[in-house]
Amino acid sequence: MRWRGERQSDNVEDRRGISISRGAKAGGIGGLGLVALVVIGMYLGVDPTVLLQIAQNVQSPSVSTEQSALPVANDDMRNFVAVVLAETEDVWNDTFQKVGRTYQEPKLVLFSGAVESACGIAGSAVGPFYCPADHKVYLDLVFFEELHSRFGASGDFAQAYVIAHEVGHHVQTLLGITEKVTELQSRSSTSSRNKLSVKVELQADCLAGMWANQAEKKRRILEAGDIEEGLNAAAAVGDDRIQKKTQGYVVPDGFTHGSSAQRVSWFKRGLEQGNIQACNTFAEE
Repeated sequence: MRWRGERQSDNVEDRRGISISRGAKAGGIGGLGLVALVVIGMYLGVDPTVLLQIAQNVQSPSVSTEQSALPVANDDMRNFVAVVLAETEDVWNDTFQKVGRTYQEPKLVLFSGAVESACGIAGSAVGPFYCPADHKVYLDLVFFEELHSRFGASGDFAQAYVIAHEVGHHVQTLLGITEKVTELQSRSSTSSRNKLSVKVELQADCLAGMWANQAEKKRRILEAGDIEEGLNAAAAVGDDRIQKKTQGYVVPDGFTHGSSAQRVSWFKRGLEQGNIQACNTFAEE
């Protein structure tokens, strides 16, 4: 992916080196307890963002932070993240402007170990996530190492796909999709909630593909092998592959993000068609 020397976003908030103290709490659940709950949920096929939302409206007065070794301000990976975020800003600002709307750029928070968000306290094991309550994407760069070592997905465009997917959730929030789905899930069965969650995640995959399509048209960001990297990353985080790796068997009723085939299919659709209309996962069974 061509990114060196390009514009970097000013919306990167670097909290690496700032750790959550052991006594931190999220509501009535200890910070580490919430992280453990999320990890267990991931292994059982439960959407971690749903668990994070448990603490969405709860104050955490006892949270404190500890300053440790500060990260290098302009390290290579931070620069890469800032460029990718800037690319998403360019595409979505233009897309929203064309329909007479203003795109509210999200913040991207880099953290190490654990982080406090408006959706609760989360650890690195949760993986990258978007919190609709504060319009921020949270990312521990260790995840990219795990994406490579544990799931076999490597390359800068695979990493860019991850960021674009989370920004896709921000777009869903701005468009009112997140709120509508949350309302529907509040009065649905577990099976129906999971199906709705899958539609949300697949749409974010499609929006990530749309971003790549538009960014390529604007600035020719793609290099040889990039599309394969993105498709491999989408497949690597499919529910069936994760369940097989973590528990040894697949439970389709427990899917919350979609199978590898579904995630690849919707990412490709966005990549090939390059428009929001192509990403209506809710119109298909």
